[in-house]
Amino acid sequence: MDFSESQIQRYARHILLRELGGEGQARLLDSKVLVVGAGGLGSPLLMYLAAAGVGTIGVVDVDVVDLSNLQRPIVHATDSGGRPKVESAGQTIAAINPDIRVIAHNERIHAGNALEMISGYDLVADGSDNFPTRFLVNDACYFARRPLVSAAILRFDGQVSTFKAHEDGDNPCYRCLFREPPPPGQIPSCAEAGVLGALCGTVGSLQATEVLKELLGIGDGLSGSLVIYDALGVTFRKIKVRRDPGCPLCGEAPSITDLSIHEEDSGRACQGG
Repeated sequence: MDFSESQIQRYARHILLRELGGEGQARLLDSKVLVVGAGGLGSPLLMYLAAAGVGTIGVVDVDVVDLSNLQRPIVHATDSGGRPKVESAGQTIAAINPDIRVIAHNERIHAGNALEMISGYDLVADGSDNFPTRFLVNDACYFARRPLVSAAILRFDGQVSTFKAHEDGDNPCYRCLFREPPPPGQIPSCAEAGVLGALCGTVGSLQATEVLKELLGIGDGLSGSLVIYDALGVTFRKIKVRRDPGCPLCGEAPSITDLSIHEEDSGRACQGG
C-alpha cells in the first residue's frame, strides 16, 4: 500500500525494524482485532494497538465507567463517568490515532452472538474479568478458527498466553490448561481481592506485544507457553503447556461441539475489570 506522508512519520520507528518494515506496517493497517473488555487490561492493549496502527479495533464491553474503575483503566478519564466504556475507549483511541476504525460492541458477548462477532476479526484479545466470559471466548475462537491472546490479573500477579488449537501442531486451547471454570466464589475477582493498578499496564502491554507478533507472524509466540508475572517478587516464569488429548474441546474425543454449554451464562456481562 502507499503510505501518506503523515503515516510515514507516524510509523517511522516501525518501518525501520527489519522484522516489520513497510510491508509489516501495511499488514497491521489491514488487520482487525477484537478486544474483549475495556477495563484494566483492555486499556493499555487498546491504546498500544491504536498507536501501532492496527486498522480496525473492535471493543466489546457492556459496562459503564465508574469512579472505582479509574485506578486501573487508563483509557478512560474522570469526566467519562457514567458513559459506556466502549464509547469512552473509542474517544481515546480516536485521539491517539484518528486513522483507526473503532467498532463499538456495547453488548454482552454470549453464546448467541459470539461466533458471528468473532468471525469478523482476524484475532481476539481477551481482557475480561470473569471465568464464564474467558471460557466462552476460548471456545468461540476455536470454532471460528481465530487465534486468541488471553491475559488475566489479580492482586500482584498476571499471566499471558496465546491459544490457537485450531491450527496443526501442539497448540493447546485454554481448556487444555484450565479444564473448566472454578466453582463460584472459589477464586475472588479483582473487585473482591483487589489489584495493583500499574500491574494492568505491565500485563496489558505484554498482551499487546503478543497480539502484534501474531498479526505480523514474527518472533516466538506464546502458543504452548504461559507467562506468569509476579510483581512483588519481580519475576517472570514461562511454563510449557501441552495440548491435552483428553480436552473436552480440542481433544481426540471432544464433548463440546458447539456453544450450547454457555447458554446458561448468556445473561452475564462481559466486563473488563
